[in-house]
Amino acid sequence: MISDLKTLRNIGISAHIDSGKTTLTERILFYTNRVHAIHEVKGKDGVGAKMDSMELERERGITIASAATHCSWAGHHVNIIDTPGHVDFTIEVERSLRVLDGAILVLCSVAGVQSQSFTVDRQMKRYNVPRIAFVNKCDRTGANPIRVRDQLREKLNHNAVLLQLPIGLEDKLEGVIDLVTMKGIYFEGPTGNDVVIRDIPAELKDEADAYREEMLDQVSMFSDELTEAILEENVTVELVKDAIRKGTLSLQLTPVLLGSAYKNKGVQPLLDAVIDYLPCPTDVTNEAIDLTSPDESRVKMSSSSSDPTVALAFKLEDGRYGQLTYFRVYQGKLEKDMFIVNTRTGKKVKIARLVRMHSDEMEDITGASAGDIVAIFGIDCHSGDTFTDGTLKVAMTSIHVPDPVISLSVKPVDSKSEQNMSRALQRFTKEDPTFRAEVDQESGETVISGMGELQLDVYIERMRREYSVKVEVSPPQVAYRETITQPAKYDYTHKKQTGGSGQYGKISGMMEPNPDADFTFEDKVVGGNVPRQFIPSVEKGFKSMLAKGRMLGFPVVNLKVTLEDGAYHAVDSSDIAFQEAARGAFRATWDKAKPKLLEPIMRVTIEGPSEHAGNVLTTIMQRRGMVIGSQEDEGMTKTEAEVPLAEMFGYATTLRSATQGKAEFTMEFAKYSQVPDSIETELKEKAAKAAAGKK
Repeated sequence: MISDLKTLRNIGISAHIDSGKTTLTERILFYTNRVHAIHEVKGKDGVGAKMDSMELERERGITIASAATHCSWAGHHVNIIDTPGHVDFTIEVERSLRVLDGAILVLCSVAGVQSQSFTVDRQMKRYNVPRIAFVNKCDRTGANPIRVRDQLREKLNHNAVLLQLPIGLEDKLEGVIDLVTMKGIYFEGPTGNDVVIRDIPAELKDEADAYREEMLDQVSMFSDELTEAILEENVTVELVKDAIRKGTLSLQLTPVLLGSAYKNKGVQPLLDAVIDYLPCPTDVTNEAIDLTSPDESRVKMSSSSSDPTVALAFKLEDGRYGQLTYFRVYQGKLEKDMFIVNTRTGKKVKIARLVRMHSDEMEDITGASAGDIVAIFGIDCHSGDTFTDGTLKVAMTSIHVPDPVISLSVKPVDSKSEQNMSRALQRFTKEDPTFRAEVDQESGETVISGMGELQLDVYIERMRREYSVKVEVSPPQVAYRETITQPAKYDYTHKKQTGGSGQYGKISGMMEPNPDADFTFEDKVVGGNVPRQFIPSVEKGFKSMLAKGRMLGFPVVNLKVTLEDGAYHAVDSSDIAFQEAARGAFRATWDKAKPKLLEPIMRVTIEGPSEHAGNVLTTIMQRRGMVIGSQEDEGMTKTEAEVPLAEMFGYATTLRSATQGKAEFTMEFAKYSQVPDSIETELKEKAAKAAAGKK
């Protein structure tokens, strides 16, 4: 167990795709003696990076699942989570940042702030995670760390402060100038293991002085003592570091460091910065919801190992030996053979095996204290469940889970595949909250949904490899929505006589569009024409119609229903009668309210050489896209557009052939928007044909 929490750091490494997160983690593990040889991401030597333990990750050269590890540096214990960059696996970043105290935001010194950098930054802000920015790939042609610092300020609104300057750039990168100590740091030897500190090269001295002055000016805002020391010309390294730490922890300052992980330069000073500037568990305020209080008030977690245990299960993995659950301990401790209680289910479970993770390897431990990140075998729970020692009834705030935007129909080819597919889907949906699997009641088909084509492609491939499932995949089904476009009055009576007491409920009011919410119900009944106990029944009846719209069976959104009047019968009125009246009113009024189909619109960011900018625009226009911005920078063009998801299938192939494979794109959900009439008619005709084919 870690006795002094001040020597513990829980950090995540997050960035846009291909910024070098996994390469950076590999170097960190090497310099902290956790691995004894460096392997590259694409696995050219047949090994692959330590943190990409899944075969698919090594083949594709991308991170799919976040991986946890730990190491020691300068007498401190550091828990690290390496997260994916691709937006399809955004839940991995989301749940990691939920439990981490600090983060390293990795940026490419050539591409700078990219589309996914915005998403990662938003996630860090959502969970109030202090961060250090690391400008990677300073060895590449076109590297410009100063421009990246400016982009952090302009695009992400960070108070970004350079703590280092490069000694040489591109293929001449030798080391970095530390503006805090005003020394040159060089990384020598075949693996950059030998850190040599020398005086700043004479030709860079003036530039370093100017940047140090700028740095001190920004940093002194967080320390009166440093301001005084600057005036008295008595600045010490400790004063500067304390001020940087204060600014970073208050989320008002982002220290910017630089280097090249691939070329083994700048990683050791980055580790020093993690220790110096990122928070330990006691620097962060964590709160839980008190489940015993009526207003669900917040309780502050103490980070003390002697207080009652509170731990959050933030990630699940179902492996060969059963479910492995990753935990962050917020208070108290976890020990082998101890009993803990799931506050959601009330179930008591025993900790049979407690481990510390090193990517896909495990190290058995006997206990873990507050602030630590560990894993437990054999506990059946969901991602986001809170566990206590049974003396407290609290729940940590949940993890933000975005809604899926794309669906596919999967069909097993034989009965063996059917059983295995069921097992695989059960596992994947439990592990990943953004991945959903359900059986369509009408067609009987199994429909899987997720955040993008790549995510679904990966899960289908994993079904084939890990479960020997042979499946047929049908074209993706877009998550359309239905809504109404104009107000319509309803006046409906539900009457049913079946001998004995019947059913009677009469309601009238208004159905109208409401762009601000999926569904709103307003009660304007006066004079008791609809008894108070039946008003929730009317709301329930309308709500039950939202799951399947009357156009094509897609969910209904942006609807406001107002109940204005009605009538009841002393004997025949009941909860069921008024629910049925609401359902009947919905059916009778739907067409009068001019229903329309809505489609998901994606924000697409395409980056590639300027020479192909015209071809990129053509590919967007062909897909009903609308360009919302374009900027050119040193021969690279970045185009942002809004394109309907229905038009984005197979776009990767089209873009590659239009740009000779030199452009790449990312996309994420932006909004729902009305489908053009011609496409709505086409979709209705398709649905009618499909329905006729089933008869």
